[in-house]
Amino acid sequence: MRFSEKEYHLPFFDEYGYVRKQCPKCGEYFWTLNPDQRLCGESTTYGCADYTFINDPPTRRKYTLREMREAFLSFFEKRGHKRIKPYLLVARWRDDLYFTNASIIDFQPYVTEGIIPPPANPLVIVQPCVRFPDIESVGSTFGRHLTIFEMGGHHAFNYPEKQVYWKDETVRLHHEFVTKVLGVKDEEVIYKEGIWSGGGNAGPDVESIIRGLEVATLVFMKYKVVDGEFVELPIKTVDTGYGIERFTWLSQGCISGFEAIYGDLLEKIKMMVGVEVPDEKLLADISRVSGLIAISKTSSRAENWRRVAQKVGVDAQELSKMIDPLVDIYAVADHTKCLTFLLAEGVVPSNVREGYLTRLLIRRTCRLLRNLSIEDKLFDIVEMQISFWSKDFPHLKEMRDEILSLLSIEKAKYDETLLRGRSLVRRMIREHKSKGVSEIPLEDLINLYDSHGLTPEVVSEMAEEEGVEIHIPENFYSYVAERHMAAPREERSPITEGIRDIEDEFSDLPETRKLYYEDAYVKEFKAKVLRVSGNRVVLDKTAFYPEGGGQPADQGFLEFSGRRSKVKDVQKMGGIVVHFLEGPIPEEGKEVRGIIDWKRRISLMRSHTATHIIMGAARRILGEHVWQAGAQKGVERSRIDFSHPKRLSFEEIKKIESLANKVVRDNRPVKVFWMPREEAEREYGFRIYQGGVVPGRDIRIVKVEDWDVEACGGTHCRNTGEIGIIKIIRTERIQDGVERIIFSVGESAVNVIQETEKRILQIADLLNVQPEKVERTVSNLVSELKYLRKEKEKLSNSLARYLAEKWLLSSEEINGVKLVSKIVNAEEANIDLLIKVSAEIVKQEERAVSALVCVDNNARLVVNVGREALKLGVDAREIAREMGSKLGGGGSGRPNFAQGGGTRIEGVKEAIEKAREVILSLKR
Repeated sequence: MRFSEKEYHLPFFDEYGYVRKQCPKCGEYFWTLNPDQRLCGESTTYGCADYTFINDPPTRRKYTLREMREAFLSFFEKRGHKRIKPYLLVARWRDDLYFTNASIIDFQPYVTEGIIPPPANPLVIVQPCVRFPDIESVGSTFGRHLTIFEMGGHHAFNYPEKQVYWKDETVRLHHEFVTKVLGVKDEEVIYKEGIWSGGGNAGPDVESIIRGLEVATLVFMKYKVVDGEFVELPIKTVDTGYGIERFTWLSQGCISGFEAIYGDLLEKIKMMVGVEVPDEKLLADISRVSGLIAISKTSSRAENWRRVAQKVGVDAQELSKMIDPLVDIYAVADHTKCLTFLLAEGVVPSNVREGYLTRLLIRRTCRLLRNLSIEDKLFDIVEMQISFWSKDFPHLKEMRDEILSLLSIEKAKYDETLLRGRSLVRRMIREHKSKGVSEIPLEDLINLYDSHGLTPEVVSEMAEEEGVEIHIPENFYSYVAERHMAAPREERSPITEGIRDIEDEFSDLPETRKLYYEDAYVKEFKAKVLRVSGNRVVLDKTAFYPEGGGQPADQGFLEFSGRRSKVKDVQKMGGIVVHFLEGPIPEEGKEVRGIIDWKRRISLMRSHTATHIIMGAARRILGEHVWQAGAQKGVERSRIDFSHPKRLSFEEIKKIESLANKVVRDNRPVKVFWMPREEAEREYGFRIYQGGVVPGRDIRIVKVEDWDVEACGGTHCRNTGEIGIIKIIRTERIQDGVERIIFSVGESAVNVIQETEKRILQIADLLNVQPEKVERTVSNLVSELKYLRKEKEKLSNSLARYLAEKWLLSSEEINGVKLVSKIVNAEEANIDLLIKVSAEIVKQEERAVSALVCVDNNARLVVNVGREALKLGVDAREIAREMGSKLGGGGSGRPNFAQGGGTRIEGVKEAIEKAREVILSLKR
């Protein structure tokens, strides 16, 4: 899609004398003050321009990143924009994506769609952002691509009744900043037309190009994207993105953006590596044409490097040898900064959500460090990053210990993965070879990474040892990252099964008055029936809580006209609460009396409040990386899932439980109130979204005094003392990076404790000891059991050796091998013993083939082939398969060992005969 010229033709361009042209190379339209200019002036893979600012910056002076950030903020602040603090890197307020990848993300969808007002209008912000799609281009493009960067945004939200400023003023403000503040000449600023789409919105944009480098994108967001179609929005948003790092690079004119961003830190990494930096002049020449290097749809990176080599007059292979270490150093600087910031926000590396992308970044960093032979310097570099950036982002220093702890755990997991991975890759390669496939396909590479954490470079090394070459797609990491950048659709809008089908039936009704929010302790109420449809009833008001937020629906009864129906389920559809009845149905317009199952409701209230208390305790005991990943409240038992990199120890569980119960004993007030979303975020931060994203302009806040604050739609106790007691029953590891605590509260918790005591007393009675001596007695019994098992194993091995010697004496000489065949009743020798006997037979006699059958309710067989028998062509798999066929089953395994069986026990003699036939059929 391309917008017409009128979307871009602004009074500013006419006033300054800009002319519109179309670039013959890339085909894009642009505006320039030079009427003779043919090309658009942007340095990309199309080769429309070079970076002419290298060693020749166009700005009045050089800026550090901090100075450029402040210059940008101050300029717009002086022009009526309110300075806003940056949001988090992890987009906790969004349910459709994991990371903040642009400053406008901070205000989507609630501000841009008019649900809430902006924090200021207009406003200015410098927002740290994370992007993974171009991860392979980081380093090789000398600073154009980064995984972590700061985006400067000045935003204006134009309402139908209130216009702030739009296209023309946006471009004028930008032009004033780059020319008057930074000192760039008017004629050096080119404006290129484009279309921007992201976060569900879209609009025309103009990109600012200065000496080949795109430094800013000015988006005029006026559409919402619905099923690929552009639908005009009532609110028109000025969405600008200024690359603060790019402006800094432009002002310094240094070899790469990394020198501009990292300065001394980069030099320290170079010293660690001991790399010999290429000639400065050659580096400058390469940097000028580095816009050619990024992977594109039309050319590979290798092809683009060849173009660079031709441009600078160097052999492509020689250029690669010289430049690759430097490119890896640049990428290490970028990646270690990014992972430091992500870990500081409590992201636990895992195989899901934001944890997946963080793990990808860490493992790619480890690979780059290995390329540079400084894999042991990972923690040193991260320490340097914390020190370097904490001046501007003090939370990094505060989170230092957690950053290093999370990284240490993940690094240990990666090392374990490498140890386990060798046999896995070897097995996969051999399976492919057996099928005549000479290389590992892309899907298997992705599976090895997704399921087993093995990077393609590691797989390639392992494959080389097996004599197999692997082609690694140059955009592998971008490809897998792209698959995990946004939340799956089912995570975004969970809808109770069948609810959507009946939603329209009640859409014309007024919103149900929610008595459970007005007073969670209402046990009975009277209401009027507004609508009946089948067994579904809508009332004008209700105290029945509908299922939501991990809290099950209330149950109880509706009484009317001397009759009673059970309320078996309650669901909320928009603002309407629907009751599902079992029994007689009331008539529309009639009055009913609602009776809540109070024992159930109060149990759920206690469980819900306890969930908030446990989360606060877990965060205080385990660290700030603890974020809720799910919860389900129950009457007897409840569960809460949260991010944590390893299994909880018994000591940690005890501490969490003790701390949670202290809060219960403190009898702290639990306050519930509504707040405008923007005020709640400003006062309490994004921890309020602990339980997930909450829709709406006003959000309901549940505050446990001096302990926990969350946006929550559930019912709660008035104070923590009402819970009585919290008992953690057990913990589970539900997935990598997520722990689950299962707990009970109140009377149910007392029942759990009493049941545990009862079991201990029963065990004490069985052991004939006092309860306090159970632990020592059981410990002694376990030790004795272990000893007896070892003795049993010794006896079993001795028996296997004896039987092997005995049965070898009755072996048959067939076609050069010794066949030992036996049919044994399971009471004489079970299958485990037969496996040992079979192995011992071929150990004692390498020409032997053992074919043993164990008969019980069915028949199981085991076949072992000795080393010399294997050389004669005997295959255990074939023998097992043929024997199994006579037992009504089959067999499989390896050439030297196989198992099988079937239910046809009358065929055991035929099975033994089949073993003889297979050996006789061998060609000698």
